[in-house]
Amino acid sequence: METILEMRGIQKTFPGVKALDNVNLVVRTGEIHALVGENGAGKSTLMKVLSGVFPHGSYTGEIHFQGEERQFKDIGDSEKIGIIIIHQELALVPLLSITENIFLGNEQATNGIIDTALSYRKAKELLQKVGLKESPSTLITNLGVGKQQLIEIAKALSKKVKLLILDEPTASLNESDSDALLELLLELKAEGISSILISHKLNEISKVADSITILRDGTTVDTLDCHKEVISEDRIIQNMVGREMADRYPKRTPKIGETIFEVRQWRVHHPLHSDREVIKGVNFHVKKGEIVGIAGLMGAGRTELAMSIFGRTYGKRISGKVFLRGKEIDVGTVQKAINHGIAYVTEDRKGYGLILDEDIKKNITLANLDGVSNMLVVDEGREFMVAADYRSKLRIRCSSVFQKVLNLSGGNQQKVVLSKWLFSNPDVLILDEPTRGIDVGAKYEIYNIISQLAAEGKCIIMISSEMPELLGMCDRTYVMNEGNFVGEFLAAEASQEKIMRAIVKNAKIGDN
Repeated sequence: METILEMRGIQKTFPGVKALDNVNLVVRTGEIHALVGENGAGKSTLMKVLSGVFPHGSYTGEIHFQGEERQFKDIGDSEKIGIIIIHQELALVPLLSITENIFLGNEQATNGIIDTALSYRKAKELLQKVGLKESPSTLITNLGVGKQQLIEIAKALSKKVKLLILDEPTASLNESDSDALLELLLELKAEGISSILISHKLNEISKVADSITILRDGTTVDTLDCHKEVISEDRIIQNMVGREMADRYPKRTPKIGETIFEVRQWRVHHPLHSDREVIKGVNFHVKKGEIVGIAGLMGAGRTELAMSIFGRTYGKRISGKVFLRGKEIDVGTVQKAINHGIAYVTEDRKGYGLILDEDIKKNITLANLDGVSNMLVVDEGREFMVAADYRSKLRIRCSSVFQKVLNLSGGNQQKVVLSKWLFSNPDVLILDEPTRGIDVGAKYEIYNIISQLAAEGKCIIMISSEMPELLGMCDRTYVMNEGNFVGEFLAAEASQEKIMRAIVKNAKIGDN
């Protein structure tokens, strides 16, 4: 099989940090090449070098594509020859339509005039290819994060792609949608298109990868050929983290007490279409020291439920009651929710979780300024100590706590978001996809933190699209579908099959 890409001796340095140190990568024509490693290992940085985000001259080493040495001055240079990158953080314009986003910068025009009908028709074909049934005229702002990811892939496919780079493409997707995306990659492979897949989901890599390159601390540790031998997940993990991991989830003995948090008859209407009920009279409760999961397919209403409870940050015409230790509480604003000891770790860290242009220490202390203040004045020494403590506890990879979060990897940004809410010392912690985009080693650390919080008597609500994560961590799991809770399972009786059966059984006939 011919080589389409070879990166030789790539080195890239940021102030105080050597991100890449003599990295080598070889990708063959028509293969799916997985790139794995812990957060901060250099995966995204390497791909930004390849795609021209970091231009030639800002790094050392050579890039050879289709037999020629390439020196990209920007991302436009790499796209011209068929290298298309889909970044971990989405880059769509919310108030433009799907069609407009797909062809933004690649307009379908005749004599300088955009051909609307042609654009619409091509967009519809691309949406079908990625498995979306939305109208091409739908505004991006009306789509969830998962569907937006599929739009990004449709956008990439609209160009003459030869090498497709996908940075955590399934992080926002549930298992069925992830499987559809992996099938799409296999179809592209059959057409001779090469892909570089960055993913922390090792089961997905096992399904589709032809080769696997492992990075650790900015260096190439190993490259594995999946056709020559069976590659176990344990071997990949050991190479990634430099140590063996016997268990994916910490062992814990739950000490569950009385009901602390309860939601009754919670109803939420869509913020733009107020006649459409998104959450339909939901009831649930969480006991002291309990980890409660919420499972469901994309669009089931899990995030909408969480956001509406947390200060009514989603929805209109919200009704229902929230109780804490048997007393009704007002969660009408974010500050009121925080004051009552409720914290929400968002699934969208870039949009809602962080102030990207601020440093780590300011982001970590943002939700609890009283904890680092004297007489309404922030004590910068105390702020530094708090941030340094969480940096150590959560192994946030950074040059210092003065580094802007904009310059952190996605996984390390997620750790900063989690630190922010842990510092607010909540009684009820709502975790919406808490390990999205986080490597297996860091996941285990976060699971340990969650387990410790539960052991301290906190109420944990965990929303996750990864069923093994829910099954491995939760004492009890609610199943959500179309704005309703359609099932509830204790840990001892829960299984992926039972959860999917509850969803399918309660799905309306004819729904897509």
